[in-house]
Amino acid sequence: MRQLFMKLHLLERRLFKWINGRLHNPFLNFWLYYLTHLGGATSAIGINLLIWALTPQPLRTVGLQALIALAISHLPVAIAKRLYPRVRPYLALPGTNTFHNPLKDHSFPSGHTTAIFASAVPYMVAFPVLTAILLPLACIVGFSRIYLGLHYPSDVVAGAVIGSGVAAGTIALWF
Repeated sequence: MRQLFMKLHLLERRLFKWINGRLHNPFLNFWLYYLTHLGGATSAIGINLLIWALTPQPLRTVGLQALIALAISHLPVAIAKRLYPRVRPYLALPGTNTFHNPLKDHSFPSGHTTAIFASAVPYMVAFPVLTAILLPLACIVGFSRIYLGLHYPSDVVAGAVIGSGVAAGTIALWF
């Protein structure tokens, strides 16, 4: 089992270095630096709050579902960050590309990825046609976290699973 874990760890580091190093270029530097903020607290809360407060039904209800999923999803993220204090890749791996004022808290799981998936899933369920836009956008935010040197691929996958799972649970339990 330990040998399998080591192989997966090496594979993840290689994938991280490929995304963070070999793919770097000015076009992606610009776009991913800005798109990553869609998973940040200000954007995720702000956009969903505006939709909930200013739109008619059924969009209003979906905005509220997204807000609730967003709030609940950060509980397991906070717990996991305390239980598994993984050092961010730009601090652990020499030569990692990163940008202005990188976060210094723990890496696992990705809070930005959790937020974008917790926010996007209710809209994708209520309006399936939006999946063609929201799913790639959520994946781009997750990808950007690796590209910017802030998370490993498993951090992003865990964030997507937590955000999607909490959003699905919120929708399933909606009264």
